[in-house]
Amino acid sequence: MIRYTPSRRTIAASLLALAVGASACGQGAAEKAEGEVPAGEYERGPHRGRMLRDGDFALEITLYEEGPEPLFRLYPYVNDKPVDPGQVQAAITLSRLGPKTDRFVFTAEDDYLASPGVVFEPHSFDVVVTAARAGKQHRWAYASYEGRTTIAADAARAGGVTVERVGPATLGESLSLTGRVEITPEGQAEIHARYPGRVMTLNVELGTRVSRGQVIARVESSESLQTYAITAPISGMIVAKNVNVGSITGGGEPMLMIGDPTRLHAEFLLYPRDAERVRAGQPIIVKSLAGDYTFNGRIEAVLPSTDLTSQVLIAHVDLPYQGGIWRPGLGVSGEVQVGSTPAPLAVRTKALQPFRDFTVVYARFGTTYEVRMLELGRRTPEWTEVLSGIEAGTEYVVDGAFLIRADVEKSGASHDH
Repeated sequence: MIRYTPSRRTIAASLLALAVGASACGQGAAEKAEGEVPAGEYERGPHRGRMLRDGDFALEITLYEEGPEPLFRLYPYVNDKPVDPGQVQAAITLSRLGPKTDRFVFTAEDDYLASPGVVFEPHSFDVVVTAARAGKQHRWAYASYEGRTTIAADAARAGGVTVERVGPATLGESLSLTGRVEITPEGQAEIHARYPGRVMTLNVELGTRVSRGQVIARVESSESLQTYAITAPISGMIVAKNVNVGSITGGGEPMLMIGDPTRLHAEFLLYPRDAERVRAGQPIIVKSLAGDYTFNGRIEAVLPSTDLTSQVLIAHVDLPYQGGIWRPGLGVSGEVQVGSTPAPLAVRTKALQPFRDFTVVYARFGTTYEVRMLELGRRTPEWTEVLSGIEAGTEYVVDGAFLIRADVEKSGASHDH
């Protein structure tokens, strides 16, 4: 029998659905304020705005978004016929999460009432509209939310949601490099015969591990005909073998080469355009190309390449052995920090999410989450500078933001007024 085990994401999604359902039920049970207009569908006026009615008087509220900034426009009617806006005094109060309140006072302009106050994003608030005409007072209240959802604390924790506060950060400027793992010069040794002669015995093959001082071959001297032992100068592995038993040795080519696979470093290529920005001592993050392993180190040295005609430099980074996860020849990438600048306000880059035509984070207020449209500046893999759109100290979602986004999209919170 196949047993189905729900994943963490499945459990989180189920808990989120339950939490939102419970929240919706709680909101529906709340008693309506005087003049409150039910959420959801509503009557639209000739200008496609929301119609607010009180007896024979009506007010159509629209958000004019064709100028540089969104502005409210109000159109008054009596018995569904336009009336002179100069006969009407009106005001709108917007209560936002935070808490924060925006108030707009209107004056007559053409066939509508206008306010110079900009309606800032997000357009998500509780609205109170008041109007006076011919000695009569009118009041309406309704909710107009977008990019907002409510999730119980337990459901958010189960979904892996974490938050931080918006504040200053240091943005590190980084440079991407490519390279590979090599054995350090200190971890390599060439084996030469002291005197020319014939190889009488050879105790190793390619890949054989040897210890420092171990006898690895015996050579008969061509001059004295005496046999002498050749020992390993370092511990390691035979990585090159140029002789066999019976071979004549003593020329310039080494008999054998030993490499110690525990003594490693990463070698990164530095092209002329980048060479001036990289210095010894700078921090660097080394990653295997598969992304399985990461090491935080520092540039040990920047040296010319062995090709004297090349302008390429080589940056060396010492690597720990770590049980063999780093091995000679392994391709690696590096992110070297070449500079840093302070940002007065920043958020984690991984917290950024798309919403309509904006890049946003989800601010948290208790168990309620709402988009904050951001104007962004400099960006690094870790931090992104915020120029406007959210206040310092505001809690925002870092991990699990995709869950909040999915719940907002499922709820259908739209850009409507």
